[in-house]
Amino acid sequence: MFNKADIERYFIAEKTGGLVFALAGVAAIVLALVFLLYLKTNFYKGAAIPLVLVGLLFGIAGISVYKRSDADRKRNVYAFSMDPGELKNKELPRMEKVLTNFVALKYAESALFLLGLVLFIYFRTDDTQQFWRGFGLSLAVMALLAWGADHIAERRASVYFKGLKEWVCR
Repeated sequence: MFNKADIERYFIAEKTGGLVFALAGVAAIVLALVFLLYLKTNFYKGAAIPLVLVGLLFGIAGISVYKRSDADRKRNVYAFSMDPGELKNKELPRMEKVLTNFVALKYAESALFLLGLVLFIYFRTDDTQQFWRGFGLSLAVMALLAWGADHIAERRASVYFKGLKEWVCR
């Protein structure tokens, strides 16, 4: 049965996931800098662009989740005992939107993965287009990492939502 500990677990895992996502973003940006400052070939210059852009997105999203998770946890644990109507009227609709957003994100990430893969394969033998080959490979890898991270977060959110919904609708 859904309880306060389930709320605590969900938001602690969300906070941890946010930190991991932010650190992955920093790592991607550092790797891009290595590519640009030390390796300097067209392949690595192309690969650096998705690393920087997606790394920034990872970092911003991860920090945002990390920073808000404690307040969300406290608010919802309090509401569980003191104001169950808030869980029904605010948290349940919020989580429905979160789950809908995950579906949209995974479609976008899948499209970016396919675009990156197409670019990499199309330019794989054209030595004059190494920039686009590097760009494609990096885009595909970053999109796949984002898809995997969002898939894990979506599964976690789905379990939390199901428990919350069963408890609210009892």
